Amino acid sequence: MSGFRFLRRDRRPALVLSDPAASRSLLAIVAILTFLAALAAAGAEMVAASSREWRAALAREATIQLRPQAGRDIEADLARAASLARAAAGVAEARILSRADAEALLEPWLGRGLDLASLPVPRLVSLRLSADPAPDLRALERRLAAEIPGAGLDDHGAWRARLSGVANTILGAAAALMLVILAASGLAVAFATRGAMAGSRDAVDVLQLVGATDRFVARVLALRFLALAAAAAAAGAAAAALSLPLLGWIAALASGARGSEDGVLFGTVSVGLRAYLLILCVAAAVAAIAGLVSAATAKRFLRELRAG
Repeated sequence: MSGFRFLRRDRRPALVLSDPAASRSLLAIVAILTFLAALAAAGAEMVAASSREWRAALAREATIQLRPQAGRDIEADLARAASLARAAAGVAEARILSRADAEALLEPWLGRGLDLASLPVPRLVSLRLSADPAPDLRALERRLAAEIPGAGLDDHGAWRARLSGVANTILGAAAALMLVILAASGLAVAFATRGAMAGSRDAVDVLQLVGATDRFVARVLALRFLALAAAAAAAGAAAAALSLPLLGWIAALASGARGSEDGVLFGTVSVGLRAYLLILCVAAAVAAIAGLVSAATAKRFLRELRAG
């Protein structure tokens, strides 16, 4: 009866996978797959959370842009634009940015040390929007265009759409990767179950001889592989949870120093509670899949034995 042994604990027979090498191999495979799936899920959640925060911040802001016009006093136009914005509904604050501030905003794209004094750098008025009353930015845009030549209003809609597209792409890729990894873990358990039963035909025959049903054998195997997969998934999930701070640090390092282009595009990535909860969910899913796949594989193997 190689591969399995009978245990007579509590007077109930049980099938236990007795090959240490096979057990260790299955544990290692499931732990690695759980680690990868959990890391993919947590990483996607971290990026999505960062994207949500930045989009929410952008939705509360808008910018008036004034291009220098020949024969016009740009400072007077800026003051008039700020005054119109403060009088508009839904605008909580209007702040005029100096030329130095406007040039500093260009540094992530153009680098430092570039002399912009001879260029007609647009001047900006930063607006902070309120939720109540809702801002009517289109009406403000029409009034600015009517009173101040060269004035434009940017509600950051293009940036929000771009961030949403990037976040959705990352989430879709992470979901696809998780499905592939979960499928791989199910296949690993299925092969392990078939291999264990194929090497234990004598034990299966004895069980059937004493009246054990296919359901009984499948349940015992499912519980055993569920226990193995749960232990392996717990190890993989723990490794992923411990790696999250490192992942956040790497993401922050990849975004570059403050003011870099990547930092402007993607903001900061932080580790939240939802990322850890996703890791737990992935570990539970891996263990559940192992139990279900093991039971289904055992039943199919037993049907094949009878048919053969």
